[in-house]
Amino acid sequence: MIIDIPEGQEPIGYVWGDMVPGIGMAAANFSLSVYSHTTLGLREFEAARLRIAQINGCRFCLDWRTDRDGEKVEESFADAVLAWRTTDAFDGRTRLAAEYAERYALDHHNLDEEFWSRMTAAYSQVEIVELTMSLGSWLAFGRLNRVLGLDTVCVLPTH
Repeated sequence: MIIDIPEGQEPIGYVWGDMVPGIGMAAANFSLSVYSHTTLGLREFEAARLRIAQINGCRFCLDWRTDRDGEKVEESFADAVLAWRTTDAFDGRTRLAAEYAERYALDHHNLDEEFWSRMTAAYSQVEIVELTMSLGSWLAFGRLNRVLGLDTVCVLPTH
């Protein structure tokens, strides 16, 4: 980790809250809103989130599983996300969410007419905007945590 964390401080809380409270708290609220206000199905949400986590390499994000009223994706889901092109574990929307996440993170200049035709056939405009904002949150904040080394010292919350 490249940021010095005072003894007894929780790393993400300290960096995001204490070091840059005006920015960090707004970022944290945006990040939490992605989970609190999503209308996307759990599988498509997690496929997109995990694909971004895989690309970012954020250890915390890779270990995290979104919980919706006690429901989480199966243990093998992350492996299916890696194989999103060929897995039989995904329906069309879930596969498309993983593809969008990958292209958003790695090749956003080449989101072509053919891609958008498939997206608009599967997702409403509201869902596309929501998914895009979610991707932006995960890409930015997962990468921030990875670059600063916060992902190696964070502890998953227990429910």
